[in-house]
Amino acid sequence: MKTYDIEVQRLKSMRHDRGLIEVAMDALVQARAPRDEAAGVSVLSMPTEQARTLLVLLKQQFAELDKLQPRSRRSGRC
Repeated sequence: MKTYDIEVQRLKSMRHDRGLIEVAMDALVQARAPRDEAAGVSVLSMPTEQARTLLVLLKQQFAELDKLQPRSRRSGRC
């Protein structure tokens, strides 16, 4: 399995379509040399400001998805 270091530089947009949430972003992606303690793990890093923005955008997308579900399934008891 290939592993990568992914550095998010800018979040551009987010949308959901057919069960997938797609994030458009500028990112720096570099192959990562495998290490013993984290074999097979890719790392996503971003500044705190970008992480907070991502959290807000994800919350908005989940709220939109919840609106599409029948009322009986919105309570979280699936």
